[in-house]
Amino acid sequence: MSYLIGITGKGGVGKTTLAALLVSRLIARGRTPVLAVDADPNSCLDANLGVQADKTVGGVREDAKQIAAKGMAAGISKQDLLELKIAESLIEADDFDLIAMGRPEGPGCYCYSNNVLKSALEQIAAHYPYVVLDNEAGLENLSRRLVQEVDLLVMVADPSKRGLDTLERLHALVREMDISYKRLVLVVNRLRKAQAPDRLEEIRRATGADAVLTLPDDDQLAEWGEEGKSLTTFPADNPVVKRVDELLAEVLP
Repeated sequence: MSYLIGITGKGGVGKTTLAALLVSRLIARGRTPVLAVDADPNSCLDANLGVQADKTVGGVREDAKQIAAKGMAAGISKQDLLELKIAESLIEADDFDLIAMGRPEGPGCYCYSNNVLKSALEQIAAHYPYVVLDNEAGLENLSRRLVQEVDLLVMVADPSKRGLDTLERLHALVREMDISYKRLVLVVNRLRKAQAPDRLEEIRRATGADAVLTLPDDDQLAEWGEEGKSLTTFPADNPVVKRVDELLAEVLP
């Protein structure tokens, strides 16, 4: 069975960067192949991993609709055609593959595309020992129920008061949506002080989190992001990477 890591948080807190680092460090630990899932229409997980998502679930949905409408799919059902097109949108790299949700290109909401991706994930993920899912930014993404159960839920926030408030709101929403997880990690990113906020321990107790990870504000990581470099080759001796490695050593089976 796949080990599913789900990452959630508000926009701008660095969750996509963390998702890319998790993929990279899983590869470094030999936990391959990894499936990276970019479920954020506004995200750039592909760029962080040094690949380009030319095709997305939102896009192939429209392709499949047009093919079916033109009668060019004789002998194949609409659902089978859609699943075939989704398989074609999978980006293959040496140690990981990536699938991106993207934006629906025709009329309608994200609901259908989410359902399509959910169905595709159930089939595709079974072929990977580890799956890293970068959720859509914001609190509402959890209510879409893209996944109902994860092995490791990672909630990311910045060290501001609003950021810490978000951790509590995310946890409350997870319980409200009846999303289950085996382990919970709280991540406070871009910390500029040596010591974690005092309130963080209070939140850990309130949420019952299995681990807390504080990541320093790192110039090298920021520079790589600005230059668009792939984090799959980010230096292993970087302080942020070392903390991510420590977390994986603690939580992975």
